[in-house]
Amino acid sequence: MTHRIIPTILCGGMGSRLWPMSRVDQPKQFQSVSGAGSNTFFQETMLRHHVDGFGNPIVVTNAKQTAIVARQMRSIGMDATIVGEPIGRNTGPAVLAAALFALRNDPDALLLVLPSDHIITGDINRIIMSMADAADNGRIITFGVEPSYPETGYGYITDGGAFGNYAGLHHVSKFIEKPPLEDATALLDAGGSYWASGISMLRADLLVSEFARYDQGTLAAVSEAVAKAHFDELGASILEELAFVRSSNEPTERLIFERSDRISLAPLPGIKWDDVGAWNSVHSISEKAGNGNVTQGDVITHETSNSLIRSEDRLVAVIGLDDVIVVDTADALLLASRNHSQDVKKIVEQLKERKRVEVASHRRRDMPWGQIERLRDSGSCEMDMLSVEKGGRLMVNGTGHGISVLTAVSGNAECELPTGIKRLKAGVSVVIDPDYSMPLVNDGEEPFVLLHVTVPELKALGEQVVDLAKTEAEIEELGQIEAKLDDMAASNAANGTLGAA
Repeated sequence: MTHRIIPTILCGGMGSRLWPMSRVDQPKQFQSVSGAGSNTFFQETMLRHHVDGFGNPIVVTNAKQTAIVARQMRSIGMDATIVGEPIGRNTGPAVLAAALFALRNDPDALLLVLPSDHIITGDINRIIMSMADAADNGRIITFGVEPSYPETGYGYITDGGAFGNYAGLHHVSKFIEKPPLEDATALLDAGGSYWASGISMLRADLLVSEFARYDQGTLAAVSEAVAKAHFDELGASILEELAFVRSSNEPTERLIFERSDRISLAPLPGIKWDDVGAWNSVHSISEKAGNGNVTQGDVITHETSNSLIRSEDRLVAVIGLDDVIVVDTADALLLASRNHSQDVKKIVEQLKERKRVEVASHRRRDMPWGQIERLRDSGSCEMDMLSVEKGGRLMVNGTGHGISVLTAVSGNAECELPTGIKRLKAGVSVVIDPDYSMPLVNDGEEPFVLLHVTVPELKALGEQVVDLAKTEAEIEELGQIEAKLDDMAASNAANGTLGAA
């Protein structure tokens, strides 16, 4: 039988132990695996199963993150059905929603449920394909990884004996949720236990029927949320919130797998797998340079060993340190012992309590039309850099508390002012009132980059733009920004790139 397995990629969760790379609005799965320029965890998951025998994926993500999903798919030339969750309800409702969407196109749809933020090496697709007949015939396949040490942060699946009619498939004896160290050690010593990888495969219609047996309330809620879904501006299907919130906030394993008599285990021999849950894991799985160091970005080390040093935008130098984690981003720096990498989550909890913006978002954010980066927010002046993709359309909004000055940095675009249509190119500026939303479209052949400056003290167009710099310090600061923009424009012209924007 020829199988068309549908990768069903789950993009929920923050990955708080990987802060400051991972944020609430730009979580781990959308961050690069090996530093700037490399694919993200999500992209690697998409590409891993972009081979014969697999269909177009279904991606289930936070409704606020459909833009970043669409942008990252475009950058690797892939397409998918995007389903947006208005509120997180764990993996059970997410997988059920994906199954209901899949059944619209194929009554025999076979789902391969995948976390979006794991690192996997080895020919896992060969093992998955070998289990397709069993899944087609009504087995729920959960894939297990042979443990290499007594990890207490993973769930375990114990082997209940081989099936006679499916080579490589085993019965499940029991599920064990994150055992203490003593129990995890005993499981390894006894053999026959596997880490739960979070990967599973089953028929979409079987999942629906199992929910009808074990959780009719969630089936009714998710079915209604799917039926009442609406499209966002990117074409993603956004589930109806009032219905979806009534579903069980539980993982698929607890709602279905641990209760179903259809559950089966497929070990993954020869496959290296890591959920990359903390910075120490990133160090462990990454290629080492001299002295056991993993360096990503512009990094220099001296008398430093067995460390992970990651820089996004600037030079980081580390001297005389061993077994440390250094992660430098535009607005936050993490320095930690590798032995305490799990405790990053405690810092994130403190940031949330203090309502710090650094836990929620990076300065640079993906938007449906491109990217926006906050350059400065001093109270008296707000500055953002916008990069609009070719064909991108947006409304540049006045902030409501001051006029906005827009200055084109590179590229070409068209905007609509109250006085009429205006062409924008490098060096051209326009001013908009606090409450005016200005339509803008990049009708050029390259990205359009502009600087958006808002000054709360200026309330009307009648005031002169020169009032933006009322003091010598402000004049000097604006001059420095202008020089930076000139340097960026020159660099863009030389390299044909957008640089940081």
